[in-house]
Amino acid sequence: MKRSVIGIVETQIQANHIVDDLQTSGVPPEDISVLFPDLSGTKAFAHEHHTKAPEGAVAGVSAGGVVGGTVGLLAGIGALAIPGVGPLIAAGPLMAALSGVAAGAALGGLAGALVGLGLPEIEAKTYEGMIRGGNILLAVHTDNSETEKRAKRTFEKHRAHDVVVTSDAAVPREMRAPH
Repeated sequence: MKRSVIGIVETQIQANHIVDDLQTSGVPPEDISVLFPDLSGTKAFAHEHHTKAPEGAVAGVSAGGVVGGTVGLLAGIGALAIPGVGPLIAAGPLMAALSGVAAGAALGGLAGALVGLGLPEIEAKTYEGMIRGGNILLAVHTDNSETEKRAKRTFEKHRAHDVVVTSDAAVPREMRAPH
C-alpha cells in the first residue's frame, strides 16, 4: 500500500537540500512532491486569464525562474491558484491532484487534496495554514518501507517539522506512480 512521508520546511534552500538528498539516496524524482505559496506575484508566471475557470488557473513555470535548485527540476512543476488559498507552486504527484482542484473539478481545496493523501482532516487544515503562512510542504510517495525510512531520516536531518507518515490508499489514480 502506498504511503506518504510529509514534512514542512521554512525555506527553499531547505527544500532543495532535502530533494537533493532524497534523489542521491535513490528516491525517484517522480515520487517527490513539493508545494509552496507563490510569493513572487504574477511577474514570473504566465497565468491564463481567459480560462473558463478564472477562480483556479494552472500555468507552467519557466526553468530558472523564481523556483531554483533541485526543486525547479522536479516533474510537473507549475503555478496554480486554489480557491480560498491563493497562488501556489507545486511539483510532483501533488501537482496532478491539485490541478483538478484549481480547475474547480474537486471540492475541499488544498485541505481536501491533503486528506486524499491520508491525512486526517484536522492535520490537513493545519498543513494548509502552514502553507498559507509561507512554509513549504514536501512529500515522498512510496510503497517501499526502506524508502519511507530514508525519507523520514532525510526530513529530520534537514530539520523539517510536522513530519508524518500516512497511508495514502485513498490517493486519486492520477497521483499514483505508473506500474
